[in-house]
Amino acid sequence: MHNFMEILEKDILKALSKVADPDRKQDIVSLGSVTALKIEGRTVSFKVAMQNAAMHAKKRMIEACEFAINRTVAGDIKVNCEIEVMKRPEQAKNPTNSKLPNIKNFVAIASGKGGVGKSTMTANLAVSLAKEGYKVGLVDADIYGPSMPLMFDVQHEKPLARDVNGKQKIVPVESYGVKLLSIGFFAEVNQAVIWRGAMATKALQQMIFDADWGELDYLLIDLPPGTGDIHLTLVQALPLTGAVIVSTPQNIALADARKGVNMFKLDNINVPVLGIIENMAWFTPEELPNNKYFIFGKEGAKDLAAQLEVPLLGQIPLVQSIRESGDVGRPAILQETTPVALALKEAATKLVEQINWRNGNIAPTKVVEVQNEKAACST
Repeated sequence: MHNFMEILEKDILKALSKVADPDRKQDIVSLGSVTALKIEGRTVSFKVAMQNAAMHAKKRMIEACEFAINRTVAGDIKVNCEIEVMKRPEQAKNPTNSKLPNIKNFVAIASGKGGVGKSTMTANLAVSLAKEGYKVGLVDADIYGPSMPLMFDVQHEKPLARDVNGKQKIVPVESYGVKLLSIGFFAEVNQAVIWRGAMATKALQQMIFDADWGELDYLLIDLPPGTGDIHLTLVQALPLTGAVIVSTPQNIALADARKGVNMFKLDNINVPVLGIIENMAWFTPEELPNNKYFIFGKEGAKDLAAQLEVPLLGQIPLVQSIRESGDVGRPAILQETTPVALALKEAATKLVEQINWRNGNIAPTKVVEVQNEKAACST
């Protein structure tokens, strides 16, 4: 029995040596990724260390290990493979983030055009992350059409100031576990905000850098539609962890979403695109919850994500409740068992996975140098 175990262990390692780590381009045995190998009868248990924390990557690794063992080793073998996520090496502190050292990730949420539900997606992602226990902040950078105060039911709140190390800092408003700042707090509810570009960008910088955010895992930044001054100011001011693009499946929205992705991919901007969210993917009437009507087209943003080789974070259905939830200041993610809430939660989970993968495999983003402004604006 002892000899059988020894031979089988060698055979298992030989089989696993045919499985490659997709990120490090070597087999998992040579890399030393296989640990805790145990053999009990015809059951084999082991752990595999990976850099990629994404759920689909873990699943593919488990399937590859099972296939390799069952193909190489004779007999019926039960395989128990557990994936361990490797601790990523400490990244060098980016001097451009010295003003906000306690914020781990800056995530821009953008859209090529208005009306695709970008702000609704941002609000629900923020609340979903907060519900999972993360420390979350949100900047409503849609200067000319701020909607977050209404979506979080705090439109009549006025942020206070407090002294922090001898400097006056704005205290974000808190709602549903999210720290929030919006230009909407500094204007009357029905007052139009009419600012030139320079005033708008200065307001954005103040909301980000002159606020007492404390420690945050994620600071989400809800950008205006399109590509313009606010976007350029952001990439010049912050080392963004990455960007999320929101689009509907409609062709005209997809054309603008493509421009949004391409802007962040420009050589002199070079912000990783964490994924695309397809909003209004289909319409489901409340009285027919199993029916899907593709009124804006079918899987257009999903296809765009595949073409541009960026992840699809989620497909969010168009239902009446998501509009009603936003209008009364209660994000749809709070209705935990509804199909739209489950879709939003899945999108937030995939976003975290992509951020973790990005931080483990891609160097920190550098801010755009001001002298590159003209080049950065050209698309």
